[in-house]
Amino acid sequence: MDADAGMSALLSRASFRRFMTARVGSITAQQMILLAVSWHMYDLTSSAWDLGLVGLFQFMPGLATTFVAGHCADRMHRGRIVAACLAAQAVTAALLVVATVTHVVTRDVLLGLSLILGAIRPFQMSGQQALLPMLVPQKLLARAMALSTVVQQICVVAGPALGGLLFAIGVNAVYLTCAVLFCVSALMCAFVRYDYVPAPREPVTAGTILAGLRFVWSNPLLLGGISLDLFAVLFGGATALLPVYAREILHVGPQGLGLMRSAPAIGALCVGLVLSRHAIRRGVGKKLLTAVAVYGICIIGFGLSRSFPVSLVLLAIAGGADTISVVVRQTLVQLETPDRMRGRVSAVNTLFIGASNQLGEFESGVTATAFGVVGSVVFGGCATILVSIAWRRLFKPLAQRDALH
Repeated sequence: MDADAGMSALLSRASFRRFMTARVGSITAQQMILLAVSWHMYDLTSSAWDLGLVGLFQFMPGLATTFVAGHCADRMHRGRIVAACLAAQAVTAALLVVATVTHVVTRDVLLGLSLILGAIRPFQMSGQQALLPMLVPQKLLARAMALSTVVQQICVVAGPALGGLLFAIGVNAVYLTCAVLFCVSALMCAFVRYDYVPAPREPVTAGTILAGLRFVWSNPLLLGGISLDLFAVLFGGATALLPVYAREILHVGPQGLGLMRSAPAIGALCVGLVLSRHAIRRGVGKKLLTAVAVYGICIIGFGLSRSFPVSLVLLAIAGGADTISVVVRQTLVQLETPDRMRGRVSAVNTLFIGASNQLGEFESGVTATAFGVVGSVVFGGCATILVSIAWRRLFKPLAQRDALH
């Protein structure tokens, strides 16, 4: 199937279009509300510690709810789960509007609502990851994953920019816009249709809830793919140290910091557009591991660079390489997982992604203290390359995988 025919076949599916529309609205709103809550907290307390607590409070509930969320995604209508999660986030945004208008918003209110947002996220992520393969035929899944990644990267760039513009009106303009976007996205997901067959009833036990973790552990291809993301991002993530590079090393100030934060998303967007039209057909395992190695090389180059334009190019290439890794891994995870297990396996994947991002920032801070900022970034890039090499030997089914289908 050629690129134009494949894209037309994807976009001809009404449920897929509704799903992608919901993705645009929800990711944009999530980026905006994260920005607004963080800024609001710092405006209230002027405390970097409290700013860090916002992120921690949004991460910690996932440790308790992730496996339950996966179990629900395998037992209930996934479109309705995602719609309910988006509606709950709309209510949370509305509560922020009310709390701000009535002047009762405090540090504890923001932390409490951050906790709610963190508890909702695993249900939404597990539901939507397991839902996408039900909306397209298997031969179009890789294109659909790539297009979904493109949409995500566009919203990651556009969401904070739109939020910044709305801040000129006031923080409530941001919260209110988020509430509207969440509501529209929830409606779109509520009308997503697929061949839903209710799962057979069985007792809810620790065994059924943790079945996804056992399934991943027993499948070398899945374990290799999911753990590759965990360790590559854990060691190779330099995001937490970008402010230091902007101020102390490249001397480009906050404007340069903004460009550096956007560069990986721009690279990811470009590669995602290519992959949405031209899916990888052969040697996917080798290309996956090569992309991770290229990511590590770019991180090393960024760590050593003293040229701002070169640093931007390296970050953009790293973002593009990461997109190849994401599309291949996510597609393989969905293809190798039976539908009855997709929700629980997606929950494991969500937990690993969340842990890699949070622990990666912590690792960057620890190694920067031990080796200096440049040493930390270079060490992370080298470790990422070593992970790519090690995974070729440890997970041969992943390295030797030829085709996605």
